[in-house]
Amino acid sequence: EVQLVESGGGLVQPGGSLRLSCAAASGFTFAPYAIGWFRQAPGQEQEKVACINISDGDAYTEPPLRDRFTISADRRKNTVYLQMNQLKPEDTGTYHCAVSDDYVCAPRYYKIWGPGVQVTVSS
Repeated sequence: EVQLVESGGGLVQPGGSLRLSCAAASGFTFAPYAIGWFRQAPGQEQEKVACINISDGDAYTEPPLRDRFTISADRRKNTVYLQMNQLKPEDTGTYHCAVSDDYVCAPRYYKIWGPGVQVTVSS
């Protein structure tokens, strides 16, 4: 069974940066799939952050986040990253990466999910 693992989260001050990583704890290869990042704050709805089509690097970032967040993939390392800059308290939440057969950026299309990593932005 495929297992995803997220890393790179933690506590950071407003204005700081974090780089999240998503990797497979197995021989699973991301190449044929799309990988998405989604987040959820306590008591809030889950929201999309960014998605990437691994085969060609085509990527999407939710418009309010485009100036600060960037998704990328390293095919040789079989790893997807989410670079988060100029972090704000409202970015606080649990961040999950997930796998989709198709290049879409809506959580219902994603069938394999990592356990999530906490990001806390606070002074």
